[in-house]
Amino acid sequence: MKEKLTSLDTALAPIASGASVMFGGSLLRRQPNAAVRHLIARGVKDLTVLSWAGTTAIDMLAAAEAIRRYEGIYVGLFNYGLAPNFRRGVQSGRIEVRDFSETAMVARLRAAAQGLRFLPIRTLFGSDIAARNPEQIKTFACPFTGEPVQAVAAAETEFTIIHGYKGDKYGNVQWPVVRDTDDMDQPMAAAAKRLIVTVEKIVSHEEVKRQPSLTYIPGQWVEAIVEVPHGAHPVACDTIYDEDDAHMRDYVARCATAEGAAAYLDEFARSVADHEAYLDKIGAAHLASLDVSGGAQ
Repeated sequence: MKEKLTSLDTALAPIASGASVMFGGSLLRRQPNAAVRHLIARGVKDLTVLSWAGTTAIDMLAAAEAIRRYEGIYVGLFNYGLAPNFRRGVQSGRIEVRDFSETAMVARLRAAAQGLRFLPIRTLFGSDIAARNPEQIKTFACPFTGEPVQAVAAAETEFTIIHGYKGDKYGNVQWPVVRDTDDMDQPMAAAAKRLIVTVEKIVSHEEVKRQPSLTYIPGQWVEAIVEVPHGAHPVACDTIYDEDDAHMRDYVARCATAEGAAAYLDEFARSVADHEAYLDKIGAAHLASLDVSGGAQ
């Protein structure tokens, strides 16, 4: 087996301005924020971005004016309100948006995973989503019944970045037995062309083999795996740590203006040397206060 454990810098080096990237996570859980901060610090721009329920990862990229086009089901900050930077980008016309329903996005991921250009659905009839996106959603007659169905284009991107719980040096990624379940990271991984995974912890291959049924992303799908503790901060990695409420409220307050958002990125992304420096800036004691694992990790 090929070893795929590497550094964040090496793993993300192939992603350049103009790339298409899918970001994992759902709402305030497992957003690949460490990877996003790294891309922002590098000055990557002009991205086509896809996500499921995107929050901080997408909003920070919007604050950095790094997004050209967005495709997905939702961008917001869940119980912290709207995503202020993303909203400004959309309202100004800087970010082009293509909305999809959850069922349509699932079909797009399934199509990509199966190597198909599209899958048929019926769930968008009666909505304006298809009318506003004729290049990716097309109506045609079912070859068996003649009834109208809609083809949704496969969710194909050059790169996919996911933050997971734990994995081994070969890229096998495991989830805990008990976890939050509204999670599309596995279908995203299956659909990926080049999959980069950050995890909270690298464990031995022997540990992975002891409970193989917990491996939700097999190593053969993965291009690079990186150990990035607290890689989702300031949101949660469920079963390990909660979202950082104080940091999130500060983020929302600062991002009320574009100038405040730029200052936030200068402080927490552009001026820190690496992820370890970011964690030092947040503080070990504060990070420990967010722990919900009870030492299980």
